[in-house]
Amino acid sequence: MKKVFSVFLITALAVVLGACGSSGGSGNSAKEKANENKITVWAWDETFNIKAVEEAKKVYENSDVEVEVVTMSQDDIVQKLNTSLASGNTEGLPNIVLIEDYRIQGYLSSYPDAFADLSGIVSENDFSQYKFAVNKVEDKIYGVPFDSGVAGLFYRQDYLKEAGYSEEDLKDITWDDYITIGEKVKEKTGHALLSLNPSDLGLARIIMQSAGDWYTAEDGKTVTIKDNDSLKSGLTVFAKLINDGLAEQVSDWDGGVNAVQSGNVASSPLGAWYSSTIQGGKDQSGQWRIAPIPTIAGNKESIHASSIGGGGWYVIKGVPGEKNAIDFLDKTFASSKELMETLAKEIGLVSTMNAAQETDVYKAGLAFYGDQKVFEDFSTWSGQVPAVNYGNHTYAIESVLTESVQEIISGKDIDQVLANAQEQVEAQIAN
Repeated sequence: MKKVFSVFLITALAVVLGACGSSGGSGNSAKEKANENKITVWAWDETFNIKAVEEAKKVYENSDVEVEVVTMSQDDIVQKLNTSLASGNTEGLPNIVLIEDYRIQGYLSSYPDAFADLSGIVSENDFSQYKFAVNKVEDKIYGVPFDSGVAGLFYRQDYLKEAGYSEEDLKDITWDDYITIGEKVKEKTGHALLSLNPSDLGLARIIMQSAGDWYTAEDGKTVTIKDNDSLKSGLTVFAKLINDGLAEQVSDWDGGVNAVQSGNVASSPLGAWYSSTIQGGKDQSGQWRIAPIPTIAGNKESIHASSIGGGGWYVIKGVPGEKNAIDFLDKTFASSKELMETLAKEIGLVSTMNAAQETDVYKAGLAFYGDQKVFEDFSTWSGQVPAVNYGNHTYAIESVLTESVQEIISGKDIDQVLANAQEQVEAQIAN
């Protein structure tokens, strides 16, 4: 009897445990499904990138998927990605993250299995070609190109007119010509040509990429600071603008914004994204124009197109909701020219999507710029930007070069300074 009872007890216990296991499995399945139907996006800048995602949510026709947008500083995103990806733990990471063009190759080479292959939703023929020098590894595309960092020469046509220059005089110039114009503008109007932060090498980047060059070779690894003629030209222009008193020196971003919006400076060579800052000086409406950037004198590779900044959207593998995240990007940033038109109106986005040029807003003039067709011009220049692999170490290299610039400004031989910088950078990267 005891034996029969024992068998009965074991059987009953098994049934109960089986039922519990079955119940738990159903709960986990429901939870997993809920997680799959929610995707999270990380980005910075509420007025630009975050606003872009919010507009994308409006055109995404899948009511079963909840899209949560988290505002986070770029530095915090970088830190959290580095920590999590290095540990191999994706818990707490988003499905989609915005990553700056200068940084993405570092992630793709250091964590090759961390990002989803987006080749199925992104065609190289649909976007500015230079973007694929940064978001590809071999034949796989890992990012949806977003904003264009295409550079333009923003300038005050009223100041230049006072100095004797017309808009035509700005259309096909070299950086040497730009300096000459600056000398005349300073003489006639008293205004500095531009603002410069001696610790910010953005201008040198613009000049260098116009010739298809960077701090590293095409492999993104081999340091090419020594004997880099394009870099040498960029730093020479940088130093001359400061030494000749043509630049208003500023110490931070806000200082540069103030220099423009206060009317202190006559120009600003920067990315298309800077247009919103320029337009912040509402009392200057109608006085600004945008010309193609100058070229490097005597350098046949240098053209009137370059880039500074810009980013793309990336999907992290292994986070629940991955398929829906890819679908979200597919239906929005990867294909919707209507979204690009909306973002041009709402946030001043210059898209790298070629089809954006077909929209009405890209064909229209902007009153602030004297009815210049700004979006059309920027889109044209974006398609001409030389493709450059920024590699893994842009900011590490510039931490060394910032000191080198000070040496060049103080009059030290530029060739020797760059040779020394090459050694320092190689040692730093090796460690």
